[in-house]
Amino acid sequence: MFPLPFQGHINPMLQLADALHARGQAVTVLHTRYNALDPGLHPELEFVPVPDGVPAGVAAEGKIIDVILAMNAAMEASTAVDEVLASVIADERQPRAACLFIDANLLAVQKAAARLGLPTLVLRTGSAACLGCFLAYPMLHEKGYLPPQESQLYTLVKELPPLRVRDLFFSSRSNHEMVRKVLARATETVRNCSGLVINTFEALETTELERLRGELDLPLVLASGPLHKLSSKSTGSSLLEQDNSCIEWLDIQPSRSVLYVSFGSLASMELAEFLEVAWGLANSGQQFLWVVRPGLVQNVENLELPDGFEAAIQGRGKVIHWAPQQEVLAHPAVGGFWTHNGWNSTLESISEGVPMICRPDAVDQMMNARYVVEIWGVGFELEGELERGKIQNAIWKLMNEREGAEMRKRAKELKKKVTECLESCGSSQIAIDKLVNYILSL
Repeated sequence: MFPLPFQGHINPMLQLADALHARGQAVTVLHTRYNALDPGLHPELEFVPVPDGVPAGVAAEGKIIDVILAMNAAMEASTAVDEVLASVIADERQPRAACLFIDANLLAVQKAAARLGLPTLVLRTGSAACLGCFLAYPMLHEKGYLPPQESQLYTLVKELPPLRVRDLFFSSRSNHEMVRKVLARATETVRNCSGLVINTFEALETTELERLRGELDLPLVLASGPLHKLSSKSTGSSLLEQDNSCIEWLDIQPSRSVLYVSFGSLASMELAEFLEVAWGLANSGQQFLWVVRPGLVQNVENLELPDGFEAAIQGRGKVIHWAPQQEVLAHPAVGGFWTHNGWNSTLESISEGVPMICRPDAVDQMMNARYVVEIWGVGFELEGELERGKIQNAIWKLMNEREGAEMRKRAKELKKKVTECLESCGSSQIAIDKLVNYILSL
């Protein structure tokens, strides 16, 4: 297995590794120097380092598109990946290598595996809808939806309902041509693979999965998620140290009283926005658990909470650097989630029946938020500039008003569907069984 070295891609790949290991498969994980994994946290897996060639400056910036392009370019310019793969294949201490699971963003690795005759399977760590949008990118350009025009942002994309132009895979901060290049390469990886696994479940994205199976000429397209529910491990792949004291704090809070606030491992905001979030939470009167990770605020190294904030919240809130998110969302004290709508966060919230305030930032997050609001009805988007009064009203709406209660009820229904897909004859368990049989046939 070879994950893309970002938190949102590492987690599901290692969760799949754990699910396969539990079914008797030996798993070797290839990993880069960039965001290197700690093999000691996963003694049941083999780990092999791979030179990634990412320049120090690109690594320091940490921009995902730049890292993806630099990593692939470096790997294609050297024989390092071929040599590592060849050594793993030749290792007689391990069972025969049947296939290589890769992230769709690692086309260079797929090419190296092909040269060695090793089949590749792709794990899509985003939604089926997101992959459908990737595949449709050429059409979206042909029909003029992209590049996005400011006057067309709220135009519906009739070929991909319920998406609007603003929900497509782009960020106002990104170079559109670079995004287009990355997605074209990811699409090539998917179309050239020997099988596709998506971290979703059949009942959540039935239509989107049917569309993909019709469009992709692949022997296997499986929905095997939520992968974090199929894995026996809830920790061990976090790149940041988790603060488990928040669980003890949650233990003494009333049921469904706490708003959990986290914007993921990559999303960032300006200092002025951070201050509005702080005072919006403080003025809301609501209990909250807020993750303020290093790098959350742009161009600020030693971030401090505003003067008077601690006195204003009077113990109602807790601020930490990083949370054991799956455990937090499963806690009975948590009644809502203010999220950036990365796919892992969205799927984890759905899995626990927790409704969402959506504040997407970039990449696939806008489309995830659109599905949360329009298709599943388990949240609403907080649009426009962040302003403390607007934030206070949004929190009250989710946690205390009838509309929030209706979202919570729909979220609980989705949680039941997650439970069903994980039962012994559930769709996701059957998908993993099919995957194991397929791997054994290669």
